Amino acid sequence: MSYVFYPGCSLDGTAKDFYSSTSAVAAKVGLEMPEMEGWICCGSTAAHNSDPLLADALPAFNLQKAAGKTVAVACASCYSRLKMANHHIASDPVVRQRVAAATGAHYDGATPVLHLLEILGRQMEADVEAAVVRPLSGLKVACYYGCLLSRPPEVTQFDDAEDPTLMDRLLETAGATVVDWPHKTECCGASFSITDPEIILDLSDRILEMARLAGADCIATACPLCELNLDMRQKDIAAKRGHRYDLPVFYFTQLLGIAMGAAPKDLSLGSLFVDPHPLLRSKGLDPDKQPRVAEVTR
Repeated sequence: MSYVFYPGCSLDGTAKDFYSSTSAVAAKVGLEMPEMEGWICCGSTAAHNSDPLLADALPAFNLQKAAGKTVAVACASCYSRLKMANHHIASDPVVRQRVAAATGAHYDGATPVLHLLEILGRQMEADVEAAVVRPLSGLKVACYYGCLLSRPPEVTQFDDAEDPTLMDRLLETAGATVVDWPHKTECCGASFSITDPEIILDLSDRILEMARLAGADCIATACPLCELNLDMRQKDIAAKRGHRYDLPVFYFTQLLGIAMGAAPKDLSLGSLFVDPHPLLRSKGLDPDKQPRVAEVTR
């Protein structure tokens, strides 16, 4: 299968660590997905809250550029917008005509869109397993999907809407212990980070608390906004709510990259607000330390 990678605005800006670790993991498993040429913002989150036509036309403009190839996406919000636009355009002739007028080209909504979790977890699981040189042994991870990847299920067709397991299985393949917890698809508040940060503190506090109660050492996510809220807001939660977690929040690609022996510079762990190095050192997973032969043998 041939892929073209749509990074979206976050991976090109505030979530460059997500992009670099994604590229590192792709290289380790032999996944070729060149960046889409001439891509633009998909409209998340402002467009679909203000202009329905723009909300479909912006993703359609990008999907047209795929030239029939499957579009690979890492950002959960971009994934949601591209899938939603496909759904609207394919199912409604009126929307299809309006989008064609806006973009200047006909588009039928048929370009496949897959999240990186789907590609690695369903199509390349054996390659992922073969690339692991330092299993994440002893690391207890709470996999946090957020509210966009699996919803609405009739649109995303990603996984079980209430209990997705793709990320769980992928990190288990990398050697981690995945904890069972009830908040893996609860909303963190996403874009309320600017307009009403108190909502973010409340929702993020609950998610972090449940991850801690489940026995997690850290959280893995696939969304730049989710990662930012759960990671950056811990300091504010401690100051205003008195709840201190010190719980590292990784992109799932950073954890896979550690397991695959990716170069530290490609993992960008220094960009995280909660320093993950004490936890990684305690588990013998410091990416600055080369894996021993015994660690490579599985």
